[in-house]
Amino acid sequence: MDLLNVPINFPADANVIIGQSHFIKTVEDIYEAIVNTNPGMEFGIAFNEASGPCLTRFDGNDQALIDCAVDNAQRIGAGHLFVVVMQKGFPINVLSRIKQVPEVVNIFCATANPLSVIVAQGETGRGVLGVIDGFSPKRVENEEDIAARKAFLRKIGYKR
Repeated sequence: MDLLNVPINFPADANVIIGQSHFIKTVEDIYEAIVNTNPGMEFGIAFNEASGPCLTRFDGNDQALIDCAVDNAQRIGAGHLFVVVMQKGFPINVLSRIKQVPEVVNIFCATANPLSVIVAQGETGRGVLGVIDGFSPKRVENEEDIAARKAFLRKIGYKR
């Protein structure tokens, strides 16, 4: 077995959700989950089948984001994997709905940080072992950091 570190490429102003699913209708159901939650979000979805024709299926409402999702899904190369690349919204806006999609098994990450996926290559295919999301912590927050965190959440409207 070989281990691979696959960097994920996406626009600087985008977010990515990577997860595991198990059925051909994944792209359609995730599409519906997103537009029913945040119809103004621009996004692309890609899903790698793990049986039958083993195609990378895709959907979305922005061609550049669809192309980005497809490229990342193919480079990861794991079956039953989906990639969502989004703009004009955040994972927090749609993540709970995506988790409720019946065929979604697992979410590996939801981030705007630099990202790479750790992949195991076996004889029949690839599987995701985990992700490296962003950077390692530098220290524990202090009182000033706590105040800044709370102020930021209120500034962007997530707390009152």
